[in-house]
Amino acid sequence: MLMTIATIVHLLVAVGLITTVLLQSGKSAGISGAIGGGAEAIFGKKKGLDEVLGRITTWLAVGFMITSLVLAFLHH
Repeated sequence: MLMTIATIVHLLVAVGLITTVLLQSGKSAGISGAIGGGAEAIFGKKKGLDEVLGRITTWLAVGFMITSLVLAFLHH
């Protein structure tokens, strides 16, 4: 029973982690960065959203590590 609950929580944290990483804006580099950088200078960048997603990603990563350890201990 405890193993099932831990596995479900682990899967939910993993899906949340994947989602928040994919929602974050990437670091601009190369020619695509030059084009995108110009648009950001004109229209502005969503800095607040990136910061919130960064914090959420950090907490989900910590939760993922903790649930991984819990599952490892429960398995043995």
